[in-house]
Amino acid sequence: MPMGVILLILLEIIIYFGFAERMIIKMGLSKTSLIIFFALMIIGSFIDIPITRDPLITINLGGAIVPIVLAFYLLSKMDEKGELFRAIIATLIAGGAIFALTQIYRFEEGHTLIDTNYLFPIISGVVAYLIGRSRKAAFVAGTLGFLVYDLIHVVRITMGGVPGEADIGGAGAFDSIVIGGILAILLAEILGESRENLFKANQESKEKFNKHKLAHSSVEFAELGHEEKEDRGEENE
Repeated sequence: MPMGVILLILLEIIIYFGFAERMIIKMGLSKTSLIIFFALMIIGSFIDIPITRDPLITINLGGAIVPIVLAFYLLSKMDEKGELFRAIIATLIAGGAIFALTQIYRFEEGHTLIDTNYLFPIISGVVAYLIGRSRKAAFVAGTLGFLVYDLIHVVRITMGGVPGEADIGGAGAFDSIVIGGILAILLAEILGESRENLFKANQESKEKFNKHKLAHSSVEFAELGHEEKEDRGEENE
């Protein structure tokens, strides 16, 4: 069974028992809708839809079409234009980074330290978090980053004269898409939450300091007023 399918099944179990409720709410999704999306990805991972025969290009239902639908749904739920912009830029940079790496270094099976099915989603997930920052943007970029790389590969086959075939979102790409999305959202949840807590702590410290400073100033002002009254009383005497 593909790693991506195993991870999605585990996620569905975690979501079903309510362990990720807070994260799902912050992403603007419901538990039921996410379970349905993941179920469609699992079922669709076994379905390849042919696009062209020569060269052979197919698109995977669960690894491409369903994630794209979910990503566009999340994009439509983004309140800030900045978040939408970051999600798009992070997606393009993640895909571009993977493509650039394949051009710099020739990956050969059994001769690389980390399998590309894990290396590429790590790159996609990290880039997605660093640029996307929010949970929604990170998840979108982490999921679609590898699809951008797949599309670059398709363009090179169809227009660049590079021999080969492509299965958009299928085969090993499905695992990479799932892992990239999961890694991005975990980084956003863990590191992002820590950053938010640190920011809140700093804000609370500043507020306490300002309140203390204001209270101290009020006391000094009251003492000064009391001293002025005493001085006036002495002068009258």
